Amino acid sequence: MTVRVEWGPAGVTALAAQSDVLVVVDVLSFSTVVSVAVASGVSIWPHPWRDGTASVRARELGAVLAGTRGEPGSLSPASVAGLPPGTDVLLPSPNGATICVAAAAAGTEVVAGCLRNAPAVAEWLADREVTSVGVIPAGERWPDDTLRPAYEDWLGAGALVSLLDPASWSAEAAAAAAAWSVRRPLREVASGIELVDRGFVDDVDAAEAYGADAVVPLLVDGRFTAVTSAPP
Repeated sequence: MTVRVEWGPAGVTALAAQSDVLVVVDVLSFSTVVSVAVASGVSIWPHPWRDGTASVRARELGAVLAGTRGEPGSLSPASVAGLPPGTDVLLPSPNGATICVAAAAAGTEVVAGCLRNAPAVAEWLADREVTSVGVIPAGERWPDDTLRPAYEDWLGAGALVSLLDPASWSAEAAAAAAAWSVRRPLREVASGIELVDRGFVDDVDAAEAYGADAVVPLLVDGRFTAVTSAPP
């Protein structure tokens, strides 16, 4: 196996052609929401951010259109955990969802990775005998819409990489694994502080629950659903 790590949408462009699987990591909060949702039997349809088609697409799918954080079916993990199994949620986001859509369009298998499911994803990759993995920390956006590297996504990438064979790591993957080994609490990082200040401390704590979800969110035909083992 070879394991490479590159940031954001450009990372998809850089790694798609040389990766069997792309793992998109958006810890606060897209990938965490996806993990919590599929573990509860809820399917997530990622959708590009602010392209003007979300309402129409949700109606076509019979899906719940995600609201603002804290509303049912939103970028707050608790908001999807209580939805009935079998619910479909269309979830736009500027980072994780948008990157997942781009990764799928590039023709690779796409997994949503986070701290909650890093052990499950690592086991699934090993069981599948995947030969090349691209890990994409999503990052955030600065006001001018350029990439803002996000510490929590670097940690999420490192949590996954650290469970894979060190002989497979690129230099960037090794750096992410090293960051995981000396990690800081998410309440201390910029995105975590922002969410705590807005009253969403539970979202930060949910994102930090390492290994809480024993499922792998795999993007199939446009939506994330849970897989628990490699196919025969």
